[in-house]
Amino acid sequence: MPDANPPVETVVEVDTRAPGTAISPDLFGAFFEDLNYGADGGLYAELVQNRSFEYSPADRPEWHSLTAWELLERDGATGSVTVSTDDPLHPANPHYAVLTSTTTAGAGLRNEGFDGIPVRAGETYDVSVFARLAGGTADRLVARIERRDGEHVHGQAELGPLNGSWRRHTAVITSEVTDPDARFTLTATGPGTVHLDLVSLFPQATFKGRPGGLRADLAQAIADLKPKFLRFPGGCLAHGQGLANLYRWSETIGPLHERRQQFNIWHYHQSMGLGYYEYFQFCEDIGAKPVPVVPAAVCCQNSDVTGQAGIPDEEMDAYVAEVLALVEWANGPADSPWGALRAAAGHPEPFGLEYLGVGNEDTITDTFRDRFSRIHDALREHHPEITVIGTLGPATFGEDWEKGWAFARERGVPVVDEHSYKSPRWFLENSRRFDSMDREGSHLYIGEYGSWGNDGRGALAEALYMIAMERNGDVVRMASYAPLLAKRDHTQWLPDLIYFDNTHVWTTLNYHVQQMHSLNSGDTALPVTVTGAPQAPAVQVSNRHDIRIGTGSDTRAEFTDVLCGLLGEGLAPAPDFRNWDTQDGTWQLNGETVAGSGTGPLLTDAVRGTSYAFSVRARKTDGAEGFVLCFTGTTSERRYQWRLGGWDNRATWLQRVDDGVADDLGERVLDGVESGRWYDLRVEVDGPRVRCFRDGELLHDVEDVRPDPEVFAVSAVRDSATHEVIIKIVNTTPEPVTVRLRPPDMAGDTGCARTTLTVPPDAGSRFGPAPAAPVHDRITGPVCAVPPHSFTVLRTDARHTMREGAETADQGRAW
Repeated sequence: MPDANPPVETVVEVDTRAPGTAISPDLFGAFFEDLNYGADGGLYAELVQNRSFEYSPADRPEWHSLTAWELLERDGATGSVTVSTDDPLHPANPHYAVLTSTTTAGAGLRNEGFDGIPVRAGETYDVSVFARLAGGTADRLVARIERRDGEHVHGQAELGPLNGSWRRHTAVITSEVTDPDARFTLTATGPGTVHLDLVSLFPQATFKGRPGGLRADLAQAIADLKPKFLRFPGGCLAHGQGLANLYRWSETIGPLHERRQQFNIWHYHQSMGLGYYEYFQFCEDIGAKPVPVVPAAVCCQNSDVTGQAGIPDEEMDAYVAEVLALVEWANGPADSPWGALRAAAGHPEPFGLEYLGVGNEDTITDTFRDRFSRIHDALREHHPEITVIGTLGPATFGEDWEKGWAFARERGVPVVDEHSYKSPRWFLENSRRFDSMDREGSHLYIGEYGSWGNDGRGALAEALYMIAMERNGDVVRMASYAPLLAKRDHTQWLPDLIYFDNTHVWTTLNYHVQQMHSLNSGDTALPVTVTGAPQAPAVQVSNRHDIRIGTGSDTRAEFTDVLCGLLGEGLAPAPDFRNWDTQDGTWQLNGETVAGSGTGPLLTDAVRGTSYAFSVRARKTDGAEGFVLCFTGTTSERRYQWRLGGWDNRATWLQRVDDGVADDLGERVLDGVESGRWYDLRVEVDGPRVRCFRDGELLHDVEDVRPDPEVFAVSAVRDSATHEVIIKIVNTTPEPVTVRLRPPDMAGDTGCARTTLTVPPDAGSRFGPAPAAPVHDRITGPVCAVPPHSFTVLRTDARHTMREGAETADQGRAW
């Protein structure tokens, strides 16, 4: 007997006969920044840490020129090691080690590498050093790879002979064993003084076998994403910590010992071994377009040194020339001044640069406008073939975002860069935001985005947001998840796409989402009609409200006089703190005052009713930040936190918390919290409106009105090269969905190739195998079962459903 209540079907109708809308061929790419030890100790395959003795307290307060090195005195050897800057190898590389051995058994240096030096049995390693003999008879050096305790030598080679001039010496070491935690030593062969610089140990098994190149497994993981482009060098790294820390591309090419090293804005060191040449070569190796980003002649507005500052006016002509030189270096003939430098490095053919980013998350000030305009206008005059990418500031809303769009329209900037690190729910709520973009204005590059978490819920939210990008691929030109890499025990930013240590690479659920989208790109968006799609559950009004008080990181505070009640009816004293939940943080009750640090006391059901208000007196007694007040809104979906003196006590702002992730609501007030001062804090919640008062002053007044989240999304594109139609479906709901495809013969006689990623929403994926991976199979017929919490891709040859001649017309259109 047939089922009396057959499951409701969701109908997905794709108009394969329509000409469709041409979309960007460069939509899904990747973003690299030397963050989380992404370059040195990561993608750049050098195994010796601080190889040029250029570490300093500017990198980290405890670092110095001999960080990661130690004097080696064995078998009766004695000696000393110092660092000198007299007559260096090159002015850009001023420090070198002075190794003195006072015995026949030579002293030496030992390097710990980046968390050890991993080697494999039978593999070969290039060792090199610049050295000169300053005195004595120690005219040779012995390089060894050895066990951590020094009791076993895995392989060794001799370097020399040395003389009184700087000279590069090279050898090859074959490791006899596999050891993930080896050490490297360089020992004099007798008494004397030797100067050493740029001491290097490099695996020969790099990506594509390039000497001095990239770590093979990490590079391959990036290559397997099949990114259409690769952005470099950042991010905040590009505009740096003060003007002296700007990333200057021209100082990262040429011989390694002539590259200017500098401190990393993320608080470690940049050797510049992974510089612009290596980056462009990597792009070519993986078939990705290079998208370099140069500073807009201003440093980061969050710089601890100066805040945003512009390159002095008298230096701007030279800086503009430096930006123009980048285009010539990348694209000029081998006999041009800058093209000749590229050719000398081993690449006489042009790299084919098309895009150039100018600026990153910059505050849209008069200084920025002036500097950007000079660079932009010079590029437009001298290199109109280059597509310039501008910036919209650091957020997806607010004053800088609005000013950034206005400035882009004023200057005719072809593409602008927006960054969005958000909660999973934000991505679902904002999946329609591109639909209303001006089709004649600047295109959008979503240069950095990611949900705050490497869990299944975030990965699916990103998959759905990417469907929104693809549906609007005529105005969303490019997008790149960020950051790309994160090393174990050196991760400063979460989430990330790929995690690693010295011997492992772990791809995340987010990585699988990126890869599925990139591998299934098209050139034409087709009209799609979805009928009967699942909808987000209705938001329920709540009349029970919780209050929590606490502090920012490393901060202690006191709270007293908590009042709460219905809005407009006056406030009454809250229950004694002994009735609050104080399990989180470290808190002490002192009469009617509570003092402590961290996540603070929670009062459940503080108020019952509709709109409400509460107030509290607070005083910081010690620490780096200020207060955090958490409270619920008038619906079950809404939770908020008011941060006063957050961001190292630099700002005060209101946030909404979804899925445990906080997103800013409105602009930040640049003001902190004074120690020892009592503050009167008051919060009013009236439906979607939230108002926050400090000492009677209204600091935040927000109408938290957001669109309903899209929980089931579909896109369809045509790949003219393969004559396939590609349908992507994201189902973020906990229920399976039966999808009926129309036209019903779209799959043809051979059916559809299907790739499905089904993810547990709460499952994480860091420093270990992802809890799920894409599964490949085929379906026949027009019905497709879509699992709960899943991302599905269908590929079908749909030529038989197309209007006669449509293929020829499509191939003739240009995006």
